[in-house]
Amino acid sequence: MDSASAPYPNSNFQNMKEGTMPAPAIEMIDITKTFPGIVANDRARLMVEQGEIHALLGENGAGKSILMSILFGLCKPDGGTIKIRGKEVAIKTPNDATALKIGMVHQHFKLVHNFTVTENVILGLESRNRFGNLDLKSAEKRVAELSGIYGLAVDPKARIENITVGMQQRVEILKILYRNADILIFDEPTSVLTPQEIDELLAIFRTFKTEGKTIVFITHKLKEIKAAADRCTVLRRGKTICTVNVADTGERELAESMVGRAVNFHIGKKPAVLGREVLALEHLTVMYGKGVPAVRDLSLGVHAGEIVGIAGIDGNGQSELVAAVAGLMPVESGRILLNGKDITGKRIRARNESGMGLVPEDRHKHGLALDFRIDENCILKNFRKYPYSRFGFLRFPAIVSHAEALITEFDIRAGNGAATLAKSMSGGNQQKVVIAREIDLSPQLLIVSQPTRGLDVGAIEYIHKRIVAERDKGRAVLLVSFELDEILALCDRIAAISKGTITGIVPAQDADERRIGAMMGGLTA
Repeated sequence: MDSASAPYPNSNFQNMKEGTMPAPAIEMIDITKTFPGIVANDRARLMVEQGEIHALLGENGAGKSILMSILFGLCKPDGGTIKIRGKEVAIKTPNDATALKIGMVHQHFKLVHNFTVTENVILGLESRNRFGNLDLKSAEKRVAELSGIYGLAVDPKARIENITVGMQQRVEILKILYRNADILIFDEPTSVLTPQEIDELLAIFRTFKTEGKTIVFITHKLKEIKAAADRCTVLRRGKTICTVNVADTGERELAESMVGRAVNFHIGKKPAVLGREVLALEHLTVMYGKGVPAVRDLSLGVHAGEIVGIAGIDGNGQSELVAAVAGLMPVESGRILLNGKDITGKRIRARNESGMGLVPEDRHKHGLALDFRIDENCILKNFRKYPYSRFGFLRFPAIVSHAEALITEFDIRAGNGAATLAKSMSGGNQQKVVIAREIDLSPQLLIVSQPTRGLDVGAIEYIHKRIVAERDKGRAVLLVSFELDEILALCDRIAAISKGTITGIVPAQDADERRIGAMMGGLTA
């Protein structure tokens, strides 16, 4: 159903008699927002009940984050009406939203890493004692109280740089609770969390609901919607497609509403045809900080024509392993062999030219130059080569043409085409640029770390097919993912890692969640 056909598609509110229920917590009516070359929100509509958990679902670039940014005052709409608790409001800045008891936890956290938890929570609301000094003790006490009430288990005195990503997210939650927010917005809240942390976060959502708070969370993960949400609104290309009761709607229906077509959840692939050993890791040790090993005496091989997956809970050495193989971290001991040649001490460019491609887990830090355009990002690794340069001069027509081909092939949503700045795109479309560049280089070894983080089901389906296609071309693929479903679906062999050590390697046909989960916990195969 199109959003133009009913004020709130599939909603029972349109039949509600005035006065029988409290006014909705949020009403966004005909919200329109345009940027050069793109319509982010096209008369989008959203209604959220007070005290419900409401999911906002849509493809990358569907307008979800922009809609919530408008609600939080980060972005000004070109048209439309916003009502909070039944009253029309103008939200021009985040301060306006805070005054309306609206809080937002962003996908990329807004924390000062060398500050403590409490210092981050009170930033902008610092209370002072009668002598004019910062009253940090009272603030720490209040933060500890909020942490205890909602089961967040955060140390008020801990420094941000010393706590996990999951705990940093809890600090962001404390920031909005400290400001007495009762409408809580979460933008892709589980994209950087481990499975255990996701379960804990969804439990926190339910606690908020029992307290009468209203939660809106943006996600691409259908299982999370089924596990936590009461209702779900689907956006597609800026328009509201429908609002459904989650209990009455299956995952396949949600996926089809999101992408506008049937989605194949099964990855069809032929049995692996193994070739030579492309990557060999021999007794590799990598240090994290001074004297602390992140990877311990690890040995692993990856052959041409296979996908080997690294399964493990975040923080068990996966990031350091990938960084060492890619040349981003030094190796303490052991060897890295690529096609039989020792590349342990080689520079990053030498590794790339030897046939290594990398999709890093942090696309902002290691995958993209955010201030560069798409076409410039697409040639970061081969701009010295023809046809992109000649006699030391860049050949811009070839660069633009190359980027436009990748934009089309990988369905990258870019409002200004090849000239779009990377930092202006959604996280999912940024990820597509990285994956497009690396696959286009046709490396003999393709390392993919968290390749579908932040992607919608349609994009995930496509990226999975491309990874399998690379395997079928005879490439060696090393896959690192915190999504166990992804590991089980894609890989030919699965290596579980715990405390920097491989606890076992299992053929995919012999693997299941329980067995791999036990190995991730430290049990040997």
